[in-house]
Amino acid sequence: MTKVRSTFLIAAVVATFTLGGCAHRPNNAQIGTGVGAVAGGLLGDAVFGSTLGTVGGAAAGALIGNQMGQNSDGYGGSRGHRHHRHR
Repeated sequence: MTKVRSTFLIAAVVATFTLGGCAHRPNNAQIGTGVGAVAGGLLGDAVFGSTLGTVGGAAAGALIGNQMGQNSDGYGGSRGHRHHRHR
């Protein structure tokens, strides 16, 4: 890995943990965004081997991770919160 890519990945990991510390109890969407960004960045770097691939992979991973986390939290898409009446 080149020095630029290594520096970018280290900065991305540090930023993820720093921003994650802003939330007292992060929800699944926040966790998914951070994990997705790091995983996407690593995958983009491995597949494309360029800074653009790393940044693009991180962005795509963040979006996918956020959506998956929102669905898990229960407020993504049409799932929402459902209240059932007990009989």
